[in-house]
Amino acid sequence: MLRVALFGCGRIGRVHASAVAAHPRAELAWVCDPMEAAAKELAGQYGAEATSDVAAVLADESVDAVIVASPTPTHVDLLTAAVKAGKAVMCEKPIDLDLARVDACWAEIDSLSPTVMVGFNRRFDPSFREVRDRVAAGEIGRLEQLVITSRDPAPAPKAYIETSGGLFRDMTIHDFDMARFLLGDVIEVQAMGATLIEPYIAEVGDIDSAVVVLRAADGALAHITNSRRCVFGYDQRVEAFGATGMLTAQNQLPTSVRYAGADRSEAASPYQNFFLERYSTAYALELDHFVTAVESGTAPSPTFADGRAALVLADAAAESLRTGRTVRVEG
Repeated sequence: MLRVALFGCGRIGRVHASAVAAHPRAELAWVCDPMEAAAKELAGQYGAEATSDVAAVLADESVDAVIVASPTPTHVDLLTAAVKAGKAVMCEKPIDLDLARVDACWAEIDSLSPTVMVGFNRRFDPSFREVRDRVAAGEIGRLEQLVITSRDPAPAPKAYIETSGGLFRDMTIHDFDMARFLLGDVIEVQAMGATLIEPYIAEVGDIDSAVVVLRAADGALAHITNSRRCVFGYDQRVEAFGATGMLTAQNQLPTSVRYAGADRSEAASPYQNFFLERYSTAYALELDHFVTAVESGTAPSPTFADGRAALVLADAAAESLRTGRTVRVEG
C-alpha cells in the first residue's frame, strides 16, 4: 500500500484526497496545510493524520509519496524538500510562475534522480487520450491541424485572478500541454487577447479571452481558444485534422437525453459544470499512473520537463500578446 501525504486542502487538494482514498493500492497518510483546522477536517474524512508542519510529514519514513496541491508559490519549495526527503512527488501545475525558479529547482534536484510527475490531468481523460493514441497510430495520416477549445463556465474571483499568473500561465497552460501531447515540440507561438467579460480582470492587468496559434516542429498548426465565461457550461473540445481523416472529442453532458418539439430539436442539458465533474475520471487515472510508476520504479509522465515546456509556451504567448509579434520558442 502506497502511503501518500497531501500538501494543500483547498479545492484541488480535496480532489486528490478523494482519489487517493478511492485507490485500492494507496492510502492517505497525512494532510498538511497552514490552516490546521482545514487539514484536520479533510484528514478526518479519510482517517489520515493532520498537521501544519511540513517537516513532520517529510520526516515520516513510512510516507512513500507526496502530492503538492498547495498554492503555486509554494510548489518549488515543497517539491524540492520532498525530493530531498526521498519521496516521489506529484505536483500540480504550474511548477512555478517564474521559469528561472523552475530551472533552479531542477538544478537542485536533478542529481537525486527524482520521481516527479506534473499534474496535467487532461492527458488522462479517456476521450483526449484516445484521440492522441489514434493519431499516433496513423489513423488520420499526418496530423496537420489541431483545434483546442477550453472555456470556463464563469470567471474566477478577483482575488484569484490577481495571483494566478495570468490567463496563459493559469488556464491556457493545460491547453499548451495538450497541444504538445498531440503535436510534439512547438516552435512558434502567436497570441491575441482581450478583456471582454469582467472589468476587474483588466484592472489587475490580465485578459479573459484569448486565441493562440502554434506551429509544431514538423509544421503542423494548432489553434487554441480560451474564455473565462461560457454560459452553457464547461466547454472542452479537441479536433485533430489529418491528411486522411479527422478525430474529435466533444463536450460531455450529464446524460444522453435529447428533446425535440415544435420550438426546438436536439435540445439537451448544459455541459458538465466545471473541471471537478468533467475530469473526475481523468484525476483517478492520473493518480493510478502515478501509483503504478512509484510501485514499479518507472518514470511517470507528464514529467518535470513537460511542466517546464508548457510554462515556456505560456511565457511565449504572454510575450506575443505584449509585442504583437510571433515568438520563436527556444526551449
